[in-house]
Amino acid sequence: MKKLSAFLATLLGFSCAISLAHAEGAKIGMITTLSGGGAGLGIDVRDGFLLALNQADNPNVELVVEDDQRAVDVAVQLSDRMIQSEKVDILTGIIWSNLALAVVPGAVQQGVFYLSPNAGPSALAGKNCHANYFNVAWQNDNLHEAAGIYANNAGFENSVIVAPNYPAGIDALNGYKRYFTGNITNEIYTKLGQDDYAAEIAQIRASDADSVFFFLPAGMGIAFLKQYAQSGVDTPLVGPAFSFDQGILQAVGEAALGVRNTSQWSKDIDNPTNRQFVDDFSAEYGRLPSLYASQGFDTANLILSALQTADVNDAEAFREALKVANFNSVRGDFSFGPNHHPIQDIYVREVIKEGDVFTNKIVEVAIQNHADIHAAECQM
Repeated sequence: MKKLSAFLATLLGFSCAISLAHAEGAKIGMITTLSGGGAGLGIDVRDGFLLALNQADNPNVELVVEDDQRAVDVAVQLSDRMIQSEKVDILTGIIWSNLALAVVPGAVQQGVFYLSPNAGPSALAGKNCHANYFNVAWQNDNLHEAAGIYANNAGFENSVIVAPNYPAGIDALNGYKRYFTGNITNEIYTKLGQDDYAAEIAQIRASDADSVFFFLPAGMGIAFLKQYAQSGVDTPLVGPAFSFDQGILQAVGEAALGVRNTSQWSKDIDNPTNRQFVDDFSAEYGRLPSLYASQGFDTANLILSALQTADVNDAEAFREALKVANFNSVRGDFSFGPNHHPIQDIYVREVIKEGDVFTNKIVEVAIQNHADIHAAECQM
């Protein structure tokens, strides 16, 4: 597997196919971001997924991996090709909500199952939910709702809130506002992929806020945190895991120390599956797993568990097998709500340093058995 993983890691923008097995077979198409901005997120989802497939050692499952380059048109073209030419049974892998919104509705309407290891836009959780769509990570609002609860508990009363102007960013700020009981001093939307935050930091400096909530994933978060630390502004930061995840903390460095962030997963969740996952991923890839890797791992194991009891060509039976979620999640107990999104605990973590490695530790539970608000609008 190490040779296979190294080979896949060098491909990045190229397609690849591997065969692993199962009692019942399936062809899975993974469309994810492997090059350009945000590539680390897609690489981690892919590597976590591959780890689970390798451990299952089932040669009847075929995985086809493609790079969407974080471009909507590329993702749509890949989806069409995988469904029409490759004849995949299942699609997965998309990181970004704008890409998911472009791909998922058309895919599920063609009878393909889509299992999301990351993007969870509100539009697909409510009125536009679908029986063939499952989200194994979260609904976009969830970690931000937990951040709002944490901010209340921390005694914050006035927040500046910041996010990119795209579906997940809008969901993020709506989620924070849904649970934060204080005042929103300023609501700032940035460009997706932005790397200069001087104007936004100036607005924070000029405000009377006692806290800053921000959702800026991948390289956006790295740039913001470094520039924020250099600015000398000392208003406390609160955020979701996306800007404090294992894959980017080393790039952020000291600027992240002590910041509290919310996540449904952490490497120190104390259950046998998670402990083994952290050890196995670290041994296989030479790095600690990230949140995204954990989601890829869980997504693959959910698919494998469903294939043990149902044929993917029997859509009703396979759908029911997915809904049961009879697999050992790195998060512990795992279940779906009526809109096929997780019901789960969300934690508050703090960025710490263990030796030379920046990482997170759980400090409290923000919210238990949390389901998303949009499920009430889902009619399946």
